[in-house]
Amino acid sequence: TSAFQPSLLRSLRCHSLRAIELPSVIYLKNMITQHWNDGDGSGTETPVNNIPDEDRQFIRDNIVEAIIHSPERIRVQLTTCIHHMIKHDYPGKWTTIVDKIGFYLQSDNSAGWLGILLCLYQLVKNYEYKKPEERQPLVAAMHIFMPMLKERFIQLLPDHSSDSVLIQKQIFKILYALFQYNLPLELINRQNLTEWMEILKTVVDRDVPPETMQIDEDERPELPWWKCKKWALHILARLFERYGSPGNTTKEYAEFAELFLKEYAVPAQQVLLKVLYQYKEKQYVAPRVLQQTLNYINQGIAHSWSLCSNNILTLYLLTRHTSSDVVFPLMCYTDSDEELWQEDPYEYIRMKFDVFEDFISPTTAAQTLLFTACNKRKEVLQKTMGFCYQILTDPASDPRKKDGALHMIGSLAEILLKKKIYKDQMEFMLQNHVFPLFRSELGYMRARACWVLHYFCEVKFKSDQNLQTALELTRLCLINDNEMPVKVEAAIALQVLISNQEKAKEYITSFIRPVMQALLHIVRETENDDLTNVIQKMICEYSEEVTPIAVEMTQHLAMTFNQVIQTGPDEEGGDDKAVTAMGILNTIDTLLSVVEDHKEITQQLEGICLQVIGTVLQQHVLEFYEEILSLAHSLTCQQVSPQMWQLLPLVYEVFQQDGFDYFTDMMPLLHNYVTVDTDTLLSDTKYLEMIYSMCKKVLTGDPGEDPECHAVKLLEVIILQCKGRGIDQVVPLFVAAALERLTREVKTSELRTMCLQVAIAALYYSPPLLLNTLENLRFPNNTEPITNHFITQWLKDVDCFLGLHDRKMCILGICALIDLEHRPQVVNQVAVQLLPAAILLFNGLKRAYACRAEHENDEDDDDEDGEEDDDNAELGSDEDDIDEEGQEYLEMLAKQAGEDGDDEDWEEDDAEETALEGYTTAVDDEDNLVDEYQIFKAILQNIQSRDPAWYQALTQALDEDQGKHLQDIGTLADQRRAAHESKMIEKHGGYKFTAPVVPSTFNFGGTAPGMN
Repeated sequence: TSAFQPSLLRSLRCHSLRAIELPSVIYLKNMITQHWNDGDGSGTETPVNNIPDEDRQFIRDNIVEAIIHSPERIRVQLTTCIHHMIKHDYPGKWTTIVDKIGFYLQSDNSAGWLGILLCLYQLVKNYEYKKPEERQPLVAAMHIFMPMLKERFIQLLPDHSSDSVLIQKQIFKILYALFQYNLPLELINRQNLTEWMEILKTVVDRDVPPETMQIDEDERPELPWWKCKKWALHILARLFERYGSPGNTTKEYAEFAELFLKEYAVPAQQVLLKVLYQYKEKQYVAPRVLQQTLNYINQGIAHSWSLCSNNILTLYLLTRHTSSDVVFPLMCYTDSDEELWQEDPYEYIRMKFDVFEDFISPTTAAQTLLFTACNKRKEVLQKTMGFCYQILTDPASDPRKKDGALHMIGSLAEILLKKKIYKDQMEFMLQNHVFPLFRSELGYMRARACWVLHYFCEVKFKSDQNLQTALELTRLCLINDNEMPVKVEAAIALQVLISNQEKAKEYITSFIRPVMQALLHIVRETENDDLTNVIQKMICEYSEEVTPIAVEMTQHLAMTFNQVIQTGPDEEGGDDKAVTAMGILNTIDTLLSVVEDHKEITQQLEGICLQVIGTVLQQHVLEFYEEILSLAHSLTCQQVSPQMWQLLPLVYEVFQQDGFDYFTDMMPLLHNYVTVDTDTLLSDTKYLEMIYSMCKKVLTGDPGEDPECHAVKLLEVIILQCKGRGIDQVVPLFVAAALERLTREVKTSELRTMCLQVAIAALYYSPPLLLNTLENLRFPNNTEPITNHFITQWLKDVDCFLGLHDRKMCILGICALIDLEHRPQVVNQVAVQLLPAAILLFNGLKRAYACRAEHENDEDDDDEDGEEDDDNAELGSDEDDIDEEGQEYLEMLAKQAGEDGDDEDWEEDDAEETALEGYTTAVDDEDNLVDEYQIFKAILQNIQSRDPAWYQALTQALDEDQGKHLQDIGTLADQRRAAHESKMIEKHGGYKFTAPVVPSTFNFGGTAPGMN
């Protein structure tokens, strides 16, 4: 294929070959996206599909011209090609791309402008999400291009043709990608900022050609004139929100923010108010243009608008007079809502609950603006509530206006429930203006009634009867209403009322079966993920009542899951369905946790769950692996049935086929196989072989250090769980796998310590076995045994062992070393380091135990937030809302993003439990305590009497401070023994029983308390 790619490119420029253009370019695109980064094409081991150097150079030399001269359908494919080429070649191998872009931008031939701007856009997109320090090649290029772009834009402005406006839109897209996450201040000065702001305002302000009104309204937003306005507003809103809002930016933008607010924010706002005026006058405004306009003005409400005469913003938008003109219509039920409700109620539900829709919806923008204005500016709330009250109390009001007024009031619920003047009136408002709507013949009004109850779920009901009415009306809507959008709103309202009203739970208890059946039915009908969350929360609220119907519910959920996954991920709505399917699996998991104490129910659920798990694993539906592995884990927490053991070979097969991407998700299940049913694990060698094989593959396959940490953790867990259970033949394999990993590059101290810990666990399991293993192990290119290397590395890294378990294992390992009667020479050589290492670990342990106790106390003492009358949030007309805490947080994030994340610097976190500590072992069992303090003390006392010379070697280099620490450890050992005995007495009904006594002498390899 040596010269095939260039010939494809030539064909694109040859008019006689038009017929093969698209297939050719798609082939070229696939070749470039798959193989451009395969290397430079040199060397002996050239991959089969690699693109040779001479072909690469030809493509680099010609792709820009191909993009410029190709029709749009070809150009789309070629821009993907150039994106990949820039990603891998710029700036190192392809600096000439900058020269070429500059050449065509300066050319007077306007036919090439759009194509060259698409090339520049791909250059900028490659750097869009990079850190500022990584963007220097782009910034250097933009120093050249920014003046050219501005010059071209000014030249194009008078031309309102479609072609001209498309080019203008493309320039805006380049600017947005350049500015979205980082504003390169070196590219901006007062003069060019002023010129760009004028350009942006001009585009927002100019009229759209009147002939566009002949086009169908649904298609108008896609016209270049509206798209160009949308991108201009994107830039304005982004500049203000991220860089131009004093107090809401990081330090480096403080000066820019002051300048932007003082000189540019208000003139831009005047133009935007004109857009709102057009909307008020019933002129067409594209939804995204309206949404971005509202977003910009929302940002401005928090700032001082005294520069703008008479607070024009507040007066214009939100006085009683004009809220009906701008915000209010956006809050009302519309003709298009009605059309969708009637034609496709399920799509109506999907749209109303789509979080992505919220990002682009003018209604959401209006709701946010209303909330901010009422929260931040005086008198706005009062005027808004007066306006809404007038509509609600007027018998002649159009139902749609009532819907809009209730939408406004519900959007302000959080504010109203904190204001003394309003919060006591809200129950009255619900009673008089919301409850009657449940009898409305209009479905959207019943849905709005449920929605308002949802948003006022925290209202303090003075009358129990009113709370009962709210619950009864919502419950009846859920069960009996014949319109699905109403049922969905009722489901959510009922759940939040139950969660937030103490007396509500009791009232609904007797109806739990029909309520749950209705919820399950709605989930199956709508496949709506919000409702799976509702069911999960209801299960948690009514765990006792749900238990008798858990099997029925799980069967229903399993059938719904099978229905949902019939839609492939590539089909329309596939993503939404995947989210719903995950929600269903999580709901089944919640049911399992609720019935975990009911063995017979769990056994029935196991069969249903195994069918779901089998479906996902056998069909290799990768996106649900995490959830079904979580289900399998839940089914094995108490016991592991024979059926669940049959699942292990299937999990193993999936691991082999789908790689190690899911090993960390498999880990909790594999941990249960090892720790919950150790007897069965050891009854058939194939089980241990499978688990070891998985760990070995992870450790040799370079999947990343997190899965590798999990793999060595699992090996450690097996060794500790099977102490005294005769796995001597596999322990050397585990140790070899872990230590062999240390011969290759290790980036984090976590992986290094976890690998060492496998050997330490083996030392705890059987000191002679480990020492024999180490003597027989050889590192590559080294003929020496690795005993010396292991012990030296361990002591060097002793400060890297964090949390409780890892430090504890380290101490038990040191205990085993010092208690050896036949010590390797290296142990004698490092004698003076052993006790200082143990003291360091005990000091860390003390902090870790204190930290755990503190966390346990914190969980017990969850303080409730007191209610406050939140009048302080309001601002005077000349005040700015400066979020100082937010600013500090932004700066902290920016600082952390700039750090290299070296885990050696995070000493303040060393008291926290480590991420892998949740995978407990027999050593961590509080009832069968292996107490490192008592063991350490007993061994030292034993050595002192048994081998005084060795004791002297161990203690001779201790300073006074270390000697005191040693005494403290001994004291703490006695206290811990007494506390444990007391706890055991209490646990066994207060009767005294024979407590284990730590003898003054014992053989570490024998049966010391806690060591057998």
